[in-house]
This record gives sequence, structure tokens and C-alpha cells, in this order.
Amino acid sequence: MTASRTLTGIGVSPGVAIAPARIVDARFPDVPDRSIGASEVEGELARLRAAIDAVVLHLEQLRERVRERAGPVESGIFDAQILMAKDPDFLASVEYLITHNNLSAETAFEFKALEMRVAWSGAGNLRLRERLADLAAVQTRVLRHLMGWSEDDLVMGTIAGPVIVVAQEISPGLTVQLDREHLVGMISVEGTRTSHAAILAHSLGIPAVMGVEGALDRITQGATVMLDGRAGTVVIDPSQDEVLRTRHLVTRRQKLELTFEGVLDQPSVTPDGCTITLQGNVDLPEEIDLAVRHGAEGVGLLRTEFLVTGKAQLPTEEEQVAYFRRIASAFAPHAVTIRTFDLGGDKFPAAFEAPAEANPALGWRSVRVCLDQEEVFRPQLRAILRAARGRNLRFMIPLVTSVDEVVQTRRLLQEEARSLAEAGVPAAESVPLGVMIETPAAVLLADHLARVSDFFSVGTNDLTQYTLAVDRGNARLAPRFTPHDPAVVRQLATIESAARAGNIPLSVCGEMASDPLTAILLLGLGYRVLSVAPPTILMLKWIIRAVPIAVCRSAALAALEVPGAAAVEQVLAEAVSPHLDLAQLRL
Repeated sequence: MTASRTLTGIGVSPGVAIAPARIVDARFPDVPDRSIGASEVEGELARLRAAIDAVVLHLEQLRERVRERAGPVESGIFDAQILMAKDPDFLASVEYLITHNNLSAETAFEFKALEMRVAWSGAGNLRLRERLADLAAVQTRVLRHLMGWSEDDLVMGTIAGPVIVVAQEISPGLTVQLDREHLVGMISVEGTRTSHAAILAHSLGIPAVMGVEGALDRITQGATVMLDGRAGTVVIDPSQDEVLRTRHLVTRRQKLELTFEGVLDQPSVTPDGCTITLQGNVDLPEEIDLAVRHGAEGVGLLRTEFLVTGKAQLPTEEEQVAYFRRIASAFAPHAVTIRTFDLGGDKFPAAFEAPAEANPALGWRSVRVCLDQEEVFRPQLRAILRAARGRNLRFMIPLVTSVDEVVQTRRLLQEEARSLAEAGVPAAESVPLGVMIETPAAVLLADHLARVSDFFSVGTNDLTQYTLAVDRGNARLAPRFTPHDPAVVRQLATIESAARAGNIPLSVCGEMASDPLTAILLLGLGYRVLSVAPPTILMLKWIIRAVPIAVCRSAALAALEVPGAAAVEQVLAEAVSPHLDLAQLRL
């Protein structure tokens, strides 16, 4: 392949896609400075108000379209954008510039929009990242309208054919809006394997490459792009030979997938008789059917952040009850494990007030927010209790670092259960309460946590991040983010020992379990429940049915004795090579 046409990044979701590029550029249009005469002021004010009305109407139409195709929860992101577009204080400041400084509507709007963005960015409040993305989207719409440009949307039902989205960053807000019927691939300058968009792409089976430097500079709107989400390569305007070679690779992968599908109705049991439970991670409602079709035996991680991300207001108790019941019914009689709000970073709803933080990953997030803001947490606990009546639901709290956090959560749960009973509201008397083990503190306290918890679930993404002091969202550090590091492997062994000694169930719900070698490691360490992105379930079942648990155990013991990540991978590969063709699995 010609180097000038080839870009490399991080393959975050396997698969190959060839389609025209659809550039999502959040940068403002190039607005020329233009002054106006006194006689033009009223006309410019009218143009501004007409543009706002048109943008609000358009956003309302998009909200309804998404509501019809995906439901009210996903369409809620447009509520926040509509509020931003109609902000009276901001619009008054724009009108002041038009009236007193004799600026054209687009010039005045751009000036105040940039001023607002600088103020938000300069506050050091990284939690506003998602809101800044929405703000930029709204303000860009208004400027495009004022300059006579057409709308360019990527929401459901607005794209005529297949496209590959290319963006600086594919934020949670953007993923909600994407037309998934025609979206065949994603490319972004920022992002890693464990970023929100990567997890979503993997769950939905959309090929994706992230951390692609220069993607927006090198790829033009409409250019044919070919991406390989496993190899992490992007080819611009591929030649016929390149396409043919890639299609041959796709054919080989499809044959492998057919092999995996052959075990769909087979039990997940190793050749020497060890039964493994395979569950699905669910991020969005549309992943429910996908997980069911792939044979998921329940949900090991139901993320609830999509209920709040980018929304203008927090979800009601009734909305949560309805969603949790829907999930539980889809997977009955298997268990569904709900993770309580993992708020923090870019996952605060627009209506939620939170202080500025220089480092949100180590700040006020997850269970800390829930325990400090009981008015947010209690309705979710009530919703879980109500939905759990007659259904197999469990819940777990993220980012636990102390025993007291579990004790406080259980106290709140018991109080809400009593309150519901006294009010005569049908609800479960209690729900199993688990802990996500995803910090070194939780690992060191695992024996104590086992005494106050009903189960453990290991979140390997954050556990790796905090153990290795490597930002999971930093593409530059991606090679250093390795769950095969001995420091991580040894903690996994410690967690398993604590769960076994405490006689409580244990599972893994991090993306780590999606990798063939790492799955072997986990099985060898004693993990018997793995929860992964739905498209990975059949591959894991095929691996489980091919490799004896005795081999896994031997490989894991060897991995615990070596000093580096490369050595861990080597001993695992050598142990399973007689049973698996690893090169084939990683086509």
C-alpha cells in the first residue's frame, strides 16, 4: 500500500469497511467580519431570530425522528441542545453587539460563541467536555443557517447510503445521534480501545479505528475509505488490488464467523467438563436483541450512563423502572446486573451541577457522586427494587475504594425498600448488591469487601488504568495500556482468591475478557463468568469448547511467574497453541 494513502491507528472494533467518508467537523465555519449600517440593525436582529427559530425547529424534528426509531431516552440528548440554542442570556449578548457595535448577525454570533467556549474551556472543568461538544454542534448549526449553508446531519434516517464517519472525537453525544442503519465504520483522531465510542462500536459490531493522527487533514469529504478495525489501518482511495486483497481477508473472516456460529446452540463447556457462563455487556437499548441473538446468558454489565449523558435532565424513577423491566424480561430467567450511575468526567447530565476539577478520573465520580447526591441515587435504587419484583436483577456500584461505601449503599437500599413497602408500592424486599473491583484499593481490601458484598465483578479497563497510571483515553499511551502486565495479572489472582474465600460469585465485565489470550488467562485464574460485548460471545464459546481448563490453569500459573507483559503473552500463547490457531483468531 502506498504510504501517503495509508494511516494507522488503534484497531478498537474488528471488521472491514469500505465506503465514502462522512466528515464530522465541529469547527466553526470561517465567518467573515462584516459591519452593518444603522438602517440594517433591525434586519440583522430578524435574521438572528429566524435562524434560532429554524435551528430549534430542526432540532425538534430530529428529536422526534430519533424518538420514533430509537425511543425517548436516546432522543433526550436534543433537549439539552434545544435549551442551549434558546439561551436568553446568550442571545441577548449577541443582539447587544448587533445593536450597539453594528456587527452582522453571523459576526456577532461567532464572537459571543467563541467567547463562551473559551470561558467554559478555561474553567478547567473537564466534565464539560460532553456539553462543549453539544454547544459547538448547536452554535455551528446557527452559523451555517446564518451563512446560508444547508444542514448536514448524521442522525437516524437522514443518510441515503453507507458511510464511514471521520471525526476528531466520537463523543457519547455523537454516538446517540448517528444513523446506525447506514453507519459502516468509524475513524477518529482521538480515542482508544477502552473509550466510550470504542466500547459502543465493539458492542454494535461496527468496525472502528481510533487514535488516527491526521485523519481530518488527510481524508476529504466523500473520499472512498477502507478501514480494518482489527489491524488499525485506514487506506484512502484504495486501489482495485487493495480492495480485492481486503475482500479476500473479509471472506476468510466470514468463514471463521460461520465456524463460531456453529457453537451457538452448544453448551459453554471445556473439553474436560468445566462450565463457563458467558454474559453480555449492554450500553444501549438496541444491544439487547444483539446480545440475545448471540446467546448471552444474562447481562453482566448494564451501563446506565446513556440515561443521563448529554441530557437536559435526570431520568425519572418511572423511566428507569421501565428500562430495567424491559432488560430483565428480555433475558429471563438469567440475571441482569445493573451498574449504578457511573457519573463523572464527561458523563454529567446538562442539568447536574458539579464543581470544576482538574482531573475528573481521580475526582468526584461514580459511587462518590451517588452517595453525596442521594436525591440522584435514591430514585435509582427505588427503580431497581421496583423492577426486581419477580425478576432476576442485581446491581453493583463502581469505583469502590472503601468498605464504608458498600455499607452506606446497603443502608440506602434498605431504607428505600422499607419506604416502598410502607407506601404499598410493589417492589422486591432486597436486591443482591455487588462491588466492581476496578481500583488497586479495592483489590487490597477484597477480603473485607467480600464480607459486605453479595458478589464481585472486575472492571478491567479502569483496574488497568489505575494500576499502571496510564490514561485509558490517551491514544499516545495506548501501547502502554496492557492488561497482560504482571501487576494486573497478579491483582486478578488476588481478587479470585478473595471471592473464593468469601464464597461469593465472581465475574469479569471489562473488555479484557474479549481477547482470546486474556480469556484463557482469566479461566486459568479461576474466573467462571465472563461478560463481554455481544459480538464476542460466540468466539469465546468456541475457544472454551476447544481448550481444556487444565491447560488454562497451567498457562495462568506460568503467567504469574514472569516479569513482563510480553512474557505473559508468550507463555499464554505457547500453552494454547496446540489447541487454538491464534493467527486465525486474529485475522
